[in-house]
Order: sequence, then structure tokens, then C-alpha cells
Amino acid sequence: KKSEQELKDEEMELFTKYYMEWKGGRKSGNTSYMNIPRFYYRLPAEDEVLLQKLREESRAVFLQRKSRELLDNEELQNLWFLLDKHQTSPMIGEEAMINYENFLKVGERAGPKCKQFFTAKIFAKLLHNDPYGRISIMQFFNYVMRKG
Repeated sequence: KKSEQELKDEEMELFTKYYMEWKGGRKSGNTSYMNIPRFYYRLPAEDEVLLQKLREESRAVFLQRKSRELLDNEELQNLWFLLDKHQTSPMIGEEAMINYENFLKVGERAGPKCKQFFTAKIFAKLLHNDPYGRISIMQFFNYVMRKG
């Protein structure tokens, strides 16, 4: 029978052998995994005060940046005023409509925060079976309020 120390030594030897094979085998094969950016970082433990403070601060800065991107009440009112001013007739019932040309004019005047909403892709997304190729002003405004 082997002593306990001999068993531990043998176990460590096998572990080292298999670990080196595994590690060495990975390096010799496909190394594309090295180009994948790290996307998971563990949460800091309770005793890692500095890391916790850093996490809190970075989250606060992120939320401040996101809130600055949101449209405030005055900007929303201005957007509604511009959309209403540039509506394209005829109305469909009570629904005010806007064509692409006027849509782009409003986009130029609405301000930098609104610029992201005045794209051909968004116009096409909201375009339904209008014979004049227009979108509903109310649908567009609701879209901006949901996304912005």
C-alpha cells in the first residue's frame, strides 16, 4: 500500500500532467477565443469596498448620461408643435399626417436629441397603407416617447 503522501504526490503529478496537456492543447489549436472581449465581471464582494464604490459611481455616471439623452417636457412640446405645424393634408378623419419631405424638415429643426428619430428607417417602419405615402403624426410622437 502507498502512503498518504505518495498518493498526494501521484495525484499532483497527474493533475499537472493533464493540466499541461489541456493548456498546451488549447494554445496549439484555434486561438480565436483570445480575440473575444470579456463580457462578464463578477460582482465585488462585501469586503471589497473600493470596487463596490467604483461600481456605484460608474452606474451613477451611466444613468446620468442616459438621462441627458432623454427628451424633457419642453423638447417634447417643441417636437409636437413642429410636427403639427408641418402636417401634410388631407387628414384621415381626425388623424394628422406628415410626408417624408416635411418629416425631414421637422428633423432639422427639432434639435440634436431628436435627430436619431428622423431616419428613413423609422419613417418606413411607421408607414402603413396611406395612399399619399405619409405617416401618422400621433404614431410617430408615441414612438419617440416610447423609445426616447
